[in-house]
Amino acid sequence: MNETMAAQFWRGEDPVGKLLQVKDRTMRVAGVVRTTKYRSFMEAPRPFFYVPLRQNFSAGVAIFIRTPQGVETMAPALASELHALDPALAAREVITMREAVNRSTSAQRIAVTLLGVCGVLALLLAAVGLYGVMSYAVSQSTRELGLRMALGASPTAVLRMVMSHGLTLTTGGIVLGAAAALALTRQLASLLFNVSPRDPLAFATALGIMTLAALIACFFPAWKATQTDPVRALRD
Repeated sequence: MNETMAAQFWRGEDPVGKLLQVKDRTMRVAGVVRTTKYRSFMEAPRPFFYVPLRQNFSAGVAIFIRTPQGVETMAPALASELHALDPALAAREVITMREAVNRSTSAQRIAVTLLGVCGVLALLLAAVGLYGVMSYAVSQSTRELGLRMALGASPTAVLRMVMSHGLTLTTGGIVLGAAAALALTRQLASLLFNVSPRDPLAFATALGIMTLAALIACFFPAWKATQTDPVRALRD
């Protein structure tokens, strides 16, 4: 049996040699092994016991082999050994542990990939939307910007003013987005392994990416504002 089962039924005792009643069969504990994952990486530790194949036959038996050799080398050798034991035996397939792990986590990886694609699209839409808003705001403030520059405002001051306006909008969006993310991240817990749904590094990375996208989206309208001709702006 595994350590979880031993701790649950024989806490503080050595279970080896003890008897275990399973339905109508009495079994004797032969040893304790480490608790492992049986169906998925996200499952909680659970009690589990093993019986010899002769006591509970199953056609789906897997053999794990630790070897430095590749699959292309091991497959013929394994087939030969199985044939020597019983000519009717044959391995259904020979794969690496990495391939087995990838198969067991394929659903999570596909879901995470789709979420990543959606996240990138959302980031692009947010950047394009912010760029459009800032471009429109600059076009509507041409006379104001021209007046400021005519009264002595430097291009740097104009750039800073437009950028600060755009970043204020971004800050509001980030605060609302962070609040929504904190409330909804628990829905992603089933897709994560050894990572908290509220991982500070993930949120810090998202904040950095959003800030960078906002700076890029705001810079071009702000730079265009610094090119305003005061005389022409006031004349128009």
